[in-house]
Amino acid sequence: MRLVIISGLSGSGKSIALNTLEDTGFYCIDNLPVGLLSAFARHVTETPTAASQHYAVGIDARNGPEDLTRFPTILQEIMARDIHCEILALDAEHATLLKRFSETRRRHPLSGPDIPLAEAIECERVLLKPILERADLIIDTTRTTVHQLRDLVRKRLVREPYSLSLLFESFGYKQGLPPDADYVFDARCLPNPHWEPELRSLTGLDAAVVSYLAAQQDVERYYRQVQDFLDEWIPHFERENRSYLTVAIGCTGGQHRSVYLANRLADHFRARRASITVRHRELAHG
Repeated sequence: MRLVIISGLSGSGKSIALNTLEDTGFYCIDNLPVGLLSAFARHVTETPTAASQHYAVGIDARNGPEDLTRFPTILQEIMARDIHCEILALDAEHATLLKRFSETRRRHPLSGPDIPLAEAIECERVLLKPILERADLIIDTTRTTVHQLRDLVRKRLVREPYSLSLLFESFGYKQGLPPDADYVFDARCLPNPHWEPELRSLTGLDAAVVSYLAAQQDVERYYRQVQDFLDEWIPHFERENRSYLTVAIGCTGGQHRSVYLANRLADHFRARRASITVRHRELAHG
C-alpha cells in the first residue's frame, strides 16, 4: 500500500497536485486533520475491500499547531503498518505567493483583520515545518505553470512505489539555484554557444547547438565525469530506499550548455532505468 502526503504553502499548488493524483487513480482526501491520519491508515490496511492501493492526503496549516507538532510521531505509526509513505511538499517564493493571492483575491487561511497576508505566509511556513523538513520531494512552483506542475506530478509520483524517480533539471544561475536540487553541477566553465552569433538565439534543444557542444573536448570530458559520478552513487541512494533524486545542471542563462547536458544525462539513464524526467526550467518560462 502506498500513501502520498501532500503539504506545503497555500498558493503553491497543493490542490493541483492532489487533483492530478486523483485523475491517475489515487484515492484522495483533502485537508485531513493530522490527528486522523493514524485512524485512516488503520482503516485502509484493515479493510479487505479497500477500493485502492494508492492513497493521497492533503494536509495544510488549517490543522492546529499541536497536531502539526505531533506529525513525526504519527508518521512513524503509519510506517509501522508497512505502508510505503512519501511526503510531497509544494513551495514557492514569498513574492510569488503574494502575487498569486493578490491576483486571485483568495483569502489566505491564516490571514485576518490583525494578520496581514505577508505575515500569514511566514507563519504558515513555521507551522508546517514538522512536515516540510521531512519531505521526500520538494517542488518549487515559483516558475512553474499549472500545466507544468501537473506534468511534473504525473512523471515523478505516478510510478512503482519502490523505484527511484530521477529528475535532470537545467537552470540558469541568473535566476538562482533550484531549491529542490540534491546535486548541482556548474557548467559555466564550458565553451558557451552564446558567443557564437549564429547559435545565440538557439537552445540546447537545437541540432546546431548540440553539434557545437558535442565537438568540444572539455564538454565531453565534463559530461563523462558527471555521468561516471552518478553511475557510481545513485545505487547508494536506492539502497537507502530513496524515492526521489533531483540532479540540477546550471549555466549562465540556462539556455545552451545546461540543457544539452541534462538531455544527455537523461538519455544515458533512461536506457538503464525507469522513472526518468527532464525539466528545462528557463526554457519552460521562455
